[in-house]
Amino acid sequence: MTNQTPLSRLEASLSVQGLDATLITDPKHIYYLTGFASNPHERFLGLVLARGEEPLLIVPALDADAAAAASSVSNIATHTDTDNPYALFERYQGRLGRIGLEKEYVTVARYEQLTAALGGTQYEDVGPLLRSLRVKKTPDEIARIRHAIHLIEEVLRQGLSHVRTGVTEIELVAEMEYQMKKLGADGPSFDTMVLTGPQTGLPHGTPGERKLQHGDLLMFDMGVYAGGYASDITRTFAFGDISPELRTIYNTVLAANEAAIRAVKPGVTCAEIDRAARQVTEDAGYGERFMHRVGHGLGIDVHEYPSLHGQNTDLLQEGTVFTIEPGIYVTGAGGVRIEDDVLVTETGVEVLTSYPKELQILTD
Repeated sequence: MTNQTPLSRLEASLSVQGLDATLITDPKHIYYLTGFASNPHERFLGLVLARGEEPLLIVPALDADAAAAASSVSNIATHTDTDNPYALFERYQGRLGRIGLEKEYVTVARYEQLTAALGGTQYEDVGPLLRSLRVKKTPDEIARIRHAIHLIEEVLRQGLSHVRTGVTEIELVAEMEYQMKKLGADGPSFDTMVLTGPQTGLPHGTPGERKLQHGDLLMFDMGVYAGGYASDITRTFAFGDISPELRTIYNTVLAANEAAIRAVKPGVTCAEIDRAARQVTEDAGYGERFMHRVGHGLGIDVHEYPSLHGQNTDLLQEGTVFTIEPGIYVTGAGGVRIEDDVLVTETGVEVLTSYPKELQILTD
């Protein structure tokens, strides 16, 4: 791990690439680089890194005090709701030839406004560079992820006390999200998913008014943001006795989860992790019922690099955090997904999630 800040690491990398300036506009990246977290809504928020100049943070005027208190960048410019924020770029007009942008984030409208303000320029994508910086988590980032995981596991423990015959999926969602706030999370890191019975056979089902019945599978897929970092966990339970087929599916998914975890270490490919899990489901005859990648990166975004699928030959690095979440889904019967958050260590893997994975049978 390096003692350099993310901002200093980015500035050094940009210098090597020969960019005259870089404009960062994704609020998550601005938080990552400066420590200032904000949702600007439709207002302009940007971090300008111009060669040989002090970084400039551009924020809506209503966020000026918050930015001054939280940001490591002290050079701050503001704009009101009636200002044209792109006028702040006129100071750079004619001076910048090659500018870095997050091309996956910048809209066509914003691109056109920047071009009008800056004049003729050449834009380069700095998304891959930011991705390479974010993939190796610092000790502080890992500590924040651990805290977010601790919170969501406690949410699950507290929320399970409300499981009973007849409770609806959406009622359990409401309870889980209440517990998130009660326990100190900033909020859910994605739409909380609680599915019951045949609904669990939908990998991305939508919680509704279905009532929990004996013999159902009960799936929770949820996470929280805390301290700017996300957690993501899935656990599937039995509510009363379940069919032999559903038990077989559960045990197969658990074996796939554990096989993928055993495969994790620095230097192996993302594809190898996916294949380790998929081999288990295929051997059990459920290969076609596992129809998504085995996992995704986790950090300031709940879904970030790397994507762990069978075609990704990128190598795992020490300090990377990602999910391992194999699943089997049988239409009309039900499905199982078991998801852990893991950290690549110097010699292997540390499983950050600790909630038990063996099949638990819940009752009233």
